[in-house]
Amino acid sequence: MTGIILSGGKSSRMGINKAFLEIDGERLIDRTVRQFKELFPEVILVTNEPLLYLDQDVALVTDIYKRKGPLGGLYAGLYYASFDYVFLCACDMPYLNVEFIRYMMGQVAGYDVVIPETSEGYFPLHAIYSRRALPTIKNLLERGDRLKVIGVFKGMRVLTIPESVIRSYDPEGMMFLNINTEQDLQQALTLKHQ
Repeated sequence: MTGIILSGGKSSRMGINKAFLEIDGERLIDRTVRQFKELFPEVILVTNEPLLYLDQDVALVTDIYKRKGPLGGLYAGLYYASFDYVFLCACDMPYLNVEFIRYMMGQVAGYDVVIPETSEGYFPLHAIYSRRALPTIKNLLERGDRLKVIGVFKGMRVLTIPESVIRSYDPEGMMFLNINTEQDLQQALTLKHQ
């Protein structure tokens, strides 16, 4: 399986590139790359600013379809991936759980998408996708009207990971926390030190 890190967001709410924010003295991008290298034989970073990431020992790719958000990033990652499955996540999730990702990887047989679902909904930026989704994604991108990642699910074999399983790995509910604002960053730091 290939690990795909999306780092193409504009970080408009944060004002600075979220990938370079630090938690516990480690930049988010360094933390994510380190964890992905534990899990995946291939790691791809999808970014529209590859020069910022030349210090990372991973494959750097840019969007094939520009300005299409996370769906465009997923397409680029899947397109360049060497393996049939990819695990996709955003660069601004400081508390990824390696064991939970391993659990998800163990569930892929017979499915095209493996995605966590809680009462808050799906977490499409913390999910596994099969290369079988490429034509569907391409179609969505070319139509351009529906760019939500969950649009990929139609016609796919989808396995949802229920909240009960998620909680067993993440009782504090921190795994899917992402940093979009200064307030999110403060919340992440507070949660970590409770």
